[in-house]
Amino acid sequence: MNKRKSLAILVKTPEQIEQARVAARLAADVLTMIEPHVQPGVSTAELDRLCNEYIVKVQQAIPANVGYSGFPATVCTSVNQVVCHGIPSPDEVLKDGDIINIDVAVIRDGWHGDTSRMYYVGTPSKTAKRLVDVTYNAMWAGIRAVRPGATLGDVGHAIQSVAEQAGFSVVRDYCGHGIGLVYHEEPEVRHYGKPATGMVLKPGMLFTIEPMINAGRASTVELDDGWTVATRDGSLSAQWEHMVVVTAGGYEVLTLAPAELAGQAR
Repeated sequence: MNKRKSLAILVKTPEQIEQARVAARLAADVLTMIEPHVQPGVSTAELDRLCNEYIVKVQQAIPANVGYSGFPATVCTSVNQVVCHGIPSPDEVLKDGDIINIDVAVIRDGWHGDTSRMYYVGTPSKTAKRLVDVTYNAMWAGIRAVRPGATLGDVGHAIQSVAEQAGFSVVRDYCGHGIGLVYHEEPEVRHYGKPATGMVLKPGMLFTIEPMINAGRASTVELDDGWTVATRDGSLSAQWEHMVVVTAGGYEVLTLAPAELAGQAR
């Protein structure tokens, strides 16, 4: 979710990164918790309820999305052709073959953790599975480009190269973002670009990398609810998101799930 941005602390101290790490782990835990509930016959509103209950009652944290710029739910649930910002609904019931992105943000002690991932509902089509896998690999290509002295253009180019070589397109209308005490701050992290262009990365920078990749064309349309963004041509879309901090030796991913091996291809 990136409805608004504001300037905040661009380079974090080690102590601040540790606080962000705690929030990031909580967000990752929500996505692990919800996985067994992503089944045919379950509504996206029920998934949202479960996530809210877990964040508030179990984690004793704050769901950052609730009320953010007027957003009415705890998580974004983006199904099939929805690119991002899907609003959970009791009328949206998952069916076999769907793919869904769940995007969650958690606040702990003022610091934000933000991550999203894709889930299969039952058995996906070959096209859907390939899209999800390519999007995951594209995200990791961008992550692996992160290091001091690299540029955001290097990150975007790495993502774009993987997606387009597979015959897919990169959404231009939405991007990753800096994060910390402020949910969305500078810099903008675009998922396309040219090498050696854009902001130069420094240790302590903390941001999300969250490419949205479409099976068809890159163009999108915002629906009448003012939030839900879908592919203009009705093609499938997929997204993965991690929080990444620039370290002296490269990068650290703060939102790895317990079962996820860093950079492992799907």
